[in-house]
Amino acid sequence: MSELRRDLISGDWVIIAPARAARPKFLDEKKKARKPTPKSTCPFEDLAASGNMPLALYPHGANLKNWRIAVTQNKYPALAHGDRCSVPLHHGMYQMREGIGEHVLIIGRDHNKNFAELDLDGAEAIFKVFQDRYRAAAEDPCVKYATPFCNWGPLAGASVWHPHYQMIATPEIPSHTLHSLRGSENYFKKNRRCARCDVIKFEQKEKKRIFIENAHAIAFAPYASKFPFELAIAPKKHFPDFSKTPDTVIRATASLLQSAMKHMKKNLNDPDLNFLIHSAPVDGKRYSHHHWHIEISPRISIPAGFEFSTGIDINMMDPERAIQILK
Repeated sequence: MSELRRDLISGDWVIIAPARAARPKFLDEKKKARKPTPKSTCPFEDLAASGNMPLALYPHGANLKNWRIAVTQNKYPALAHGDRCSVPLHHGMYQMREGIGEHVLIIGRDHNKNFAELDLDGAEAIFKVFQDRYRAAAEDPCVKYATPFCNWGPLAGASVWHPHYQMIATPEIPSHTLHSLRGSENYFKKNRRCARCDVIKFEQKEKKRIFIENAHAIAFAPYASKFPFELAIAPKKHFPDFSKTPDTVIRATASLLQSAMKHMKKNLNDPDLNFLIHSAPVDGKRYSHHHWHIEISPRISIPAGFEFSTGIDINMMDPERAIQILK
């Protein structure tokens, strides 16, 4: 029977409807192997020639010949860095702002290794660059929120084969983020505990939705998963700010993300996917109730009329069964 499940933090309702797909059809479909684009036409192979001059190269001290990770401005930015901050404006009854912020690319050197296929040192290095970009955003008085994310595959929004990641810094805290922050704050005020810490303890007790864990981090299917095979990955210890998290925890969390991506490739017919990091805003305020985490969602289902009209997602795969298939 279908169930309505409510997210503990956001309060959002989700319909879990496993009868709509006892076994997802896509698991049995033959899928064409991914075909890499040639290096000769890749804009990230020769940064200087393609006009993607780096803002920073890693490891520190690297040059255009021996870099492993590069940070560049996005040539087609959603928000562009300006010589002033974005200010609120009005257009009649409407509110608006100039599109001032930042949109950077974090590019890995290897043309054919996405995040899952890097060695653990390489994956940790990507996360440390994310941390550097968070710190840079926190020092920018024009920025209130920043989020790094990865689009892997065309259905997830990737237009370039070469593995890369993005980070967008905004002059406003997005309403989706505010919604979640208020939920975690309300939970803390009522219970004097972090909501996500309590979720982790409950999941460890039930043992039904845990995908994998190690000494410092845990990956599990959210009880009210919005999408089939969605996973949440979080440090076990409470850290509001991703950029201030110790190296041991960063490494452990990156390792679980790699494991999740590998299992999705093997057991879910190599789906396109997105992962993103939810850290506390960088607006200078305290968000001690927030617990940073990663969301990873394979692009399997397509939202339709009901989802758009109500904001309630229908998930054809209950998270308990999803974990069994992922494993």
